[in-house]
Amino acid sequence: MTHPSPRAGCCRALLATAAVLALGTLHAPAAVAQAAGAYPSKAITFVVPFAAGSATDQLARALGQSITNDTKQPVVIDNKAGASGMIAASAVAKAAADGYSVLITTNTTHAANEHLYKKLSYDPVKDFAPVTGLGKGGQVLVVNASAPYKNVGELLAFARKNPGKLSFGSGSSSSRMAGEMLKQLASVDILHVPYKSNPLAITDLLGGQIDLMITDTSTGVPQVKAGKLRALGYSTQKRSAQLPDVPTLDEAGVKGYDMGYWFAAYVPANTPAPVVARLNELLTAATKSAAAKSFYDNAGSEAWTTTPDELAKFQAAETQKWGKVIKAAGIEAE
Repeated sequence: MTHPSPRAGCCRALLATAAVLALGTLHAPAAVAQAAGAYPSKAITFVVPFAAGSATDQLARALGQSITNDTKQPVVIDNKAGASGMIAASAVAKAAADGYSVLITTNTTHAANEHLYKKLSYDPVKDFAPVTGLGKGGQVLVVNASAPYKNVGELLAFARKNPGKLSFGSGSSSSRMAGEMLKQLASVDILHVPYKSNPLAITDLLGGQIDLMITDTSTGVPQVKAGKLRALGYSTQKRSAQLPDVPTLDEAGVKGYDMGYWFAAYVPANTPAPVVARLNELLTAATKSAAAKSFYDNAGSEAWTTTPDELAKFQAAETQKWGKVIKAAGIEAE
């Protein structure tokens, strides 16, 4: 009888092990793909950094309803307001990377905060995987309807002749930075007056306590249409559909002016790419839903979707722009 040599047995064991490892390697991508194909198989949570009723919250609910209709899975809205969005961003950064915790956020958490705070509880780049942009909007430069300024040129001419006499209010980081950019690009000295919210600043603008502000359209346009405020300019490079006769600030002579706000979706870093791709697909379709279109129309914003890579590049450019404006304004990080 011939017995196999120990060496032959060793070779067979090694070959068997290699076969098992190869089989596992071949099945790993298939397992990931299968998991992504089943996504979502349970409720998705949309974490919103702002209070219920805010623009971001309204958009999240509209998108969530569309995804529920498409997938038959519920979408839960979790409002974690406070700390300039840091509470919500941190929660998603630490969540399981499985696509079931989604941050529906704005430029506040992913472009401005790193320049406004010395220490963040999250990294806006390393802790997240971009999914898609969701929308863009602009702001409107308004003055009291009784003010003598009929256009941007007249307002800036007065500001240049009377340094520090005019004041602008703001109740959000977007509104504040829009005012600071106006000061920088137009080379004017206008006093900033901070408020806890844009509606509070509007109240003082109507009462004559401040002279102007650049505010979100949902806050400013109703007052313009009621004849209480006068719109002089729009903050992005494209005119507002709600105020088609109002020039952009760039058109009005403040060349290069472009300061809008944006909404986007992020998931925790290391979320499987197939899951990110599926979520991108669902959210892109949701921006075309009737509920989303109603939101965009009422908020004076527009749908804007991207690939994950496009959102990452856009975020990097926006972060640089916000940082430049904040630094030039001399705003100290808290």
